[in-house]
Amino acid sequence: MLKDISRVIRAQKKHGVLVATELKMLLPSLTVLAAISIYPFITMVVMSFYNSPKLPGQIPDFIGLDNWVRMLLDGGVWHSWLVTLVYFILALSLQLTLGIGISLALDQFKKLRGLLTTLIIAPMFMAPVSVGLLWHFLFHDSYGIYTYFLHQLGFFNDISILGNIHTALPAIILMETWEWTPLIAIIIIAGLQSLPEETYEAAVIDGANYWQQLIYITLPMLRQTITVALLIRTMDILRFYDTIMVNTGGGPANSTKILAIRIFEYGFRLFNFGYAAVLGLTLLLVSVILANIFVKVLIEEGEME
Repeated sequence: MLKDISRVIRAQKKHGVLVATELKMLLPSLTVLAAISIYPFITMVVMSFYNSPKLPGQIPDFIGLDNWVRMLLDGGVWHSWLVTLVYFILALSLQLTLGIGISLALDQFKKLRGLLTTLIIAPMFMAPVSVGLLWHFLFHDSYGIYTYFLHQLGFFNDISILGNIHTALPAIILMETWEWTPLIAIIIIAGLQSLPEETYEAAVIDGANYWQQLIYITLPMLRQTITVALLIRTMDILRFYDTIMVNTGGGPANSTKILAIRIFEYGFRLFNFGYAAVLGLTLLLVSVILANIFVKVLIEEGEME
């Protein structure tokens, strides 16, 4: 009994030494990360209480909580939040559904999986601005190839796809989905390859078909993997900016003006950095809340296992 207790104590001490060593090795990078993260954050918080100067040389005035009150009463900001919510739900749902479908399809091709995966993830390596320009040409009213085929099929003959309030946001969601669905597919494929084959062998012996295995084995065992994919894409979608700016700039009639676009406009077009800081901090707060929810789900699922 005493030997077991002493063995546990020695193991704990050894583990503590390893943790301390790892922290020392990570300290330089953590220090740099904190320096480049904390200072801008503090600057944004301070800036949110000031009325930013309109012209160079002017001194900003302290206005307290006026920017925060203005944000709560600003109908344009609430409209941007609504557009952001619609875009967030539709894009994330579409990407998750397609990502899971693609990963399940690739899992059936054992020999060609590597080649097919390489082809599928190609859009991820393109800069978002390049993706926006590419799709802008594809949806161009005069010479866009996608527009041409849609016209031949009798769709959108009298409207501009990127210039109509009903079609602009779905087109943007399609662009985002084309570029980033492969990321979810890669994450899900990694999760599929880690699943134990013994479980499926037992299911086959019990007479379970493919769909029964998918519903009762595969998807439940992929819950943590799917949660990680949702967490990563949530953080990216909320700060999405480039493709919208290249194609519509938030128009037409603010139909694609998500909050990130409005932050850019107030900060770098109207030079109202104080109000832009308030909007940016609000977006950061929402991102942190969503991230904590996903992390909590991961922890709870880990404890259940």
